[in-house]
Amino acid sequence: MANFSVAAIFSDHMVLQRNKFISIFGYGDDGLKIEARLFSSENELLSQNTGFIVNGRWDLKLDPQVARTNCSLQILCQDSTQNSSIEFSDIAIGEVWIAGGQSNMEFELQNCTEGPDELKLKDNPNIRFYYTNKIAWKDEHFYEAEKTTAWQTWDSEWKKAWSAVGYFFGKKLAEDLDCTVGIIGCNWGGTSASAWMRKEFLEKDDDLRTYLTEQEEATKGKSIEQQCKEYDDYVVENDAWQIKCNELYATVPGITWAQVQERIGVCKWPGPKSCKNPYRPTGLYDCMLSRIMPYTTKGVIWYQGESDDHKPGMYAKLFSTMIDNWRTDFQDEKLPFIFVQLPEHRYEQDKDFKNWPLIREAQAKVHNTVKNAFMTCALDLGQYNDIHPKAKKVLALRMEKTALANVYQLLPSAEANSPMYSASITKPADKNSKGTITLVFTNAASGFEIKEDDEELENYKKLEKIQGNQVPEDFTGFEVAGRDGIYYPAEFAFGGSDSKLNTIILHSDKVEEPVFARYAWYNYGPVRIFGKNGLPLAPFRTSANDSKSQTEHAEIQQIMTV
Repeated sequence: MANFSVAAIFSDHMVLQRNKFISIFGYGDDGLKIEARLFSSENELLSQNTGFIVNGRWDLKLDPQVARTNCSLQILCQDSTQNSSIEFSDIAIGEVWIAGGQSNMEFELQNCTEGPDELKLKDNPNIRFYYTNKIAWKDEHFYEAEKTTAWQTWDSEWKKAWSAVGYFFGKKLAEDLDCTVGIIGCNWGGTSASAWMRKEFLEKDDDLRTYLTEQEEATKGKSIEQQCKEYDDYVVENDAWQIKCNELYATVPGITWAQVQERIGVCKWPGPKSCKNPYRPTGLYDCMLSRIMPYTTKGVIWYQGESDDHKPGMYAKLFSTMIDNWRTDFQDEKLPFIFVQLPEHRYEQDKDFKNWPLIREAQAKVHNTVKNAFMTCALDLGQYNDIHPKAKKVLALRMEKTALANVYQLLPSAEANSPMYSASITKPADKNSKGTITLVFTNAASGFEIKEDDEELENYKKLEKIQGNQVPEDFTGFEVAGRDGIYYPAEFAFGGSDSKLNTIILHSDKVEEPVFARYAWYNYGPVRIFGKNGLPLAPFRTSANDSKSQTEHAEIQQIMTV
């Protein structure tokens, strides 16, 4: 009998991307002839193609199709003695997006603020979901588990575990485009972007290669068997520790992280560097992402960056290289990325390391320099003392709006994008006026508005007080500095000296000659300035050469997963 298979992502209820060549692929014995046939709901042949298995893999392209439902797909394999076939039904042709990243993309529908009410809906929201096999090591169980993965519809009991961001994004997109939307979940809590990249792309650059060399140094001289045992032993130990941790938080509300570790021992997450550790560089690319490549998609929605805050200075390079990697291997050099600029976040016991502003800055740089990469600002959507904001719908709808404007060109760009810093004009002090710096912004032609954020301001004061600091009375979120790089709170006014609506003018009595300016340059703090389009002003600094910033990790790391 012919030995061939179709990649696990192909199943009943799948969604195929409309208006693009459709890639159908799988595995088998070299030399076998494969034919793919796509049929409409009336059994009309829409497209077919043939090819041969080479190096254990086959990949066929079918002609672009318009949106439709109730299609079927037939895969035939011919050898010298007989024909074999695999058939799939209830196929929709519509829009397909990958929901990638770490725990905030992984965050399940059942756990988000809006989830319980959403799960009560009886009407089909016209969205389908496929979750990539979530196993980080290719043992014998890996391939058997992969065979059980399949596309799910709203009738599935597993819809509760769908990505909340992915779900709300897909649901709204299906309504706006009037077609079925398929979301492919490919995410894992606590992961660096380096886990989602092919080794060859990390090796291209000296900075990015450090992700590999650190892993290599830690595992040097250890056999695969030893590495696997070390990781397996850690998992058993950590699972037991986590149970104690959960019980402690439940019985002693308000207990600090330091007190937790004093009582039950040090948290060893994310475990030893090992070939089996899911957080290793390239690991999830090999075990998850590559298993769905090159499935034809419209684009990627991405929520990640938290776990790269220890190397914020290289994140722009890391993320842009990852995008290049994905576009290369999905065979789509223009594959759109809609990504989240990290929201405010800080745990009570942590200093304001100011590393998240550097990650946000890197994300803004990718938005400005990488074609078809579009940022959704989420600065105001953080949750106090929790790295996982539980309300996900507002963010997802912002991302969908970003896609409508920038990918589908159905909205004006300025309506869907946050105001972003563009340029600055400094004016020295003279006998008649103070020194000022005027900031110019894109996506702000209609101007700005203030939304008081008293709760977050009080939280910010509380966090600073814990660290022995006091928030200045003249705190506004804006700061200016002279050539010495020492920042002071700045007063601000909308509409610069020329009264243009897209400008903000700053000054401080403590800075006679302002040279640098920045806004929301903290891991967590109040968010007060919004464009008239309702979106928050994206955080920024006018120069990367203003001063040095700390780059340590926050203390709590195990909470990066869900």
